[in-house]
Amino acid sequence: MLLTTHPPEPHAKPRFDDIFMELAVNLAKRSHCIKAQVGAVLTRDTRIISIGYNGPPPGTHNCDEEFPGVGCPRDSKGSCSLALHAEENAILYAAKNGSEIEGATIYVTLSPCIACARTIYSMKIARVIYLHSYAEYKGIPSDEGVDFLRRFGVTVDRYEPGTGVTLLAEPPLSGPVTDQKTARTPERDSSIG
Repeated sequence: MLLTTHPPEPHAKPRFDDIFMELAVNLAKRSHCIKAQVGAVLTRDTRIISIGYNGPPPGTHNCDEEFPGVGCPRDSKGSCSLALHAEENAILYAAKNGSEIEGATIYVTLSPCIACARTIYSMKIARVIYLHSYAEYKGIPSDEGVDFLRRFGVTVDRYEPGTGVTLLAEPPLSGPVTDQKTARTPERDSSIG
């Protein structure tokens, strides 16, 4: 949810970065994953091309219903074995519907893993804006996906709320949230891992 910290200037309009990241945060809440909820918004210019959140392919099952309390089976790396990532869902839906993806921007609540980064690069998405760090979430030394994308010329930025705006966002991990943190609060990121 976006909050303003002071009354907006007359006729002030929110930035599209704030609007699209707020939508990604809300989409993450649609995820049936009991381990992490991630949302993504794929845009071109000021228009939404597609949206996505993490979970199994449509029409298969919902992890929180079929595997309550434990989640779906894990692969050899400890990741969900049945789920598509939010970026994958947004990109696949856009491609399925014939949307022009090249040059697009994707807003995602968790920075891309290396597999999603390869897909983003292959689809010629020009810009990635993320809220939380995948490396911090997974407890690994670097954001491999971010490093890969930057190495090959994709613009990748960590989301920063606009002036006077606070984005209330839960970390990507599910479970009871005892304290809402803002996107500008550094200690929020350390609670992810």
